Amino acid sequence: MGCEMLVVLDHPTPVKELAQVPEWFEHWENIFSRFRLDSELSRLNNRTGFPTQVSPEFAEMFELARAAEQQSDGLVTPVLLEALIEAGYDRSFETLAPVLDVRVPQPYVIQSDLLQIEWDAITHTIIPPPGLHLDFGGIVKGWAANETVKRLSKYGPVLMDAAGDIAVGGKQSNGEFWPVGVADPFHPSNNLELLKLENCGVATSGKDRRHWQRNGNWQHHIIDPRTSLPAETEVLAATVIAPNSIHAEWAAKTSLLLGSQDGLEWLNANPELAGLLILEDGQCLYSCNFDKYLWS
Repeated sequence: MGCEMLVVLDHPTPVKELAQVPEWFEHWENIFSRFRLDSELSRLNNRTGFPTQVSPEFAEMFELARAAEQQSDGLVTPVLLEALIEAGYDRSFETLAPVLDVRVPQPYVIQSDLLQIEWDAITHTIIPPPGLHLDFGGIVKGWAANETVKRLSKYGPVLMDAAGDIAVGGKQSNGEFWPVGVADPFHPSNNLELLKLENCGVATSGKDRRHWQRNGNWQHHIIDPRTSLPAETEVLAATVIAPNSIHAEWAAKTSLLLGSQDGLEWLNANPELAGLLILEDGQCLYSCNFDKYLWS
């Protein structure tokens, strides 16, 4: 998934399942990676217009993506693959170098949404319209973090950090909250805040980490489906706490895409969410209930 993972299980003795976590992530990579030609996602994208029966994990992800698309009013959607490629994100990020391209990038016109894809929830059969390709993006990391915590929670308190998409199961065995820092995007080795978390998810979506140059212009991976171009927003990074890491992941992206004023209003209108928006000028905007998660 192009990033480092950290899992912490608060348990007095070794647990064999902990050593299996890398195997779980490798399995999920083989399902969802658009950079692996033999992944389940790639095979589906090569069969648009034809019925394909997908795995239970793929089916679950597809239904989660449909829910996220509806609840974000279409701002978070996995039908942006062509727009990502047009922006220059056409290979795994660690191999992405500045690209010299004499073409003028053209906005990709989004042809469909997930509700127009034929889907049979009983047989797990999907028929994407011809030419419509999927990429679930960050929501996969949120799901993977949440799935890991579900599998390990029977052994004790656990925290799974999938490169900033963090799932937390229970308090630590000593009764303390889990401390989770919110990194300063201007000084990544420092934290702006320290959170106290239990039984929830937290995720950060930002323009500061995954970006590259194309024809001398900076591009980033967060596509605004309203323009099909890298989002133009004064929000540099958005951190959101939610009931789980899946919800936190798409909510962080939604609040970033909405911009500072609308994003903060959206967070305040959703009492199950708490968010921090960090603007390009360094200003920090806190949702009304964020302070209850601050370590003091």
